[in-house]
Amino acid sequence: MPQKRQYPGTRKPKISVVVPCYNEVDVVRHTHARLTGTLRRLSGFEYEQVYVDDGSADGTWEAIESLSRRDPSVRAVRFSRNFGHQAACMAGLREAAGDAVVVIDADLQDPPELIPEMVRLWLEGWSVVSARRRSRDGETLFKKASAFAFYRLLNAVSDHSLALDTGDFRLLDRELVAHLNGTSDKNLFLRGAISWFGFPETSVEYDRDPRLAGESKYTLRKMLALSRRGLLAGSITPLRLSTCVGAAALMGGLGAAALRRDPKLLLRPGAFGAQTLAIGVVGEYLHAVLRQVQGQPDYVVKEQLGTPFRPLVEKERIAS
Repeated sequence: MPQKRQYPGTRKPKISVVVPCYNEVDVVRHTHARLTGTLRRLSGFEYEQVYVDDGSADGTWEAIESLSRRDPSVRAVRFSRNFGHQAACMAGLREAAGDAVVVIDADLQDPPELIPEMVRLWLEGWSVVSARRRSRDGETLFKKASAFAFYRLLNAVSDHSLALDTGDFRLLDRELVAHLNGTSDKNLFLRGAISWFGFPETSVEYDRDPRLAGESKYTLRKMLALSRRGLLAGSITPLRLSTCVGAAALMGGLGAAALRRDPKLLLRPGAFGAQTLAIGVVGEYLHAVLRQVQGQPDYVVKEQLGTPFRPLVEKERIAS
């Protein structure tokens, strides 16, 4: 059983909430209002809100600037362009200075009102508190089915167990955040990386609400890209699968050719298909290796707002 956390004397634990945003001008003010109302009910805690603008093309950054002028707890990071949701989450984790860090999307499908329960479980000693979805209102049948299948496929082939039916809405302890910030992975799949470190993890269940406004930013292309990243980052099974499929196709082609006595018809197409599949899978892994060795940053910060809890030097030391 995890050991309870205690903060004696006048030391107040600090909670950071990271909010990735991409074209969320219609909802970001509502998000701030609900977050602020929830965080104010956490007596005995200090808090900050870290908004990460992932290259929005609407008025999201201007709305965040307005919030920061009225609320000193608001900090913000603005990317030079759209680098993706995972990069925005990592930027927020690197900026956050709390003893515990909550990551939540700006679209209000994940209720901020769960945060006090997550904080309670964190104080009981859990390093990761994931929000597990019981239902997903307002989403298409295709998205629900594909998400259900993806998590189970990823868990089946992964080298370590993953929390099912969870997204990036989680609370993470500072120690785990420091480990995540110290990783050199340029193609990090955050959900898999959190489980890989093996810290004590529990979950709270909730019913996911429809978006308050706007449309989902996770297009089919982005969903497929995230799925590919998760599969390549979490398991060597696809690479081994290509070897098995290639061997099976070759043996099947040889057997069929022997029975039908027509090697040109069956042997060559079978061998070609197996080789093509194997080369494609190996190419995916080589692309991931290329991303690692290129040395390019995960994202580029164009602008920042607000003052962190503690000096930047200390925050960088923790993340190193």
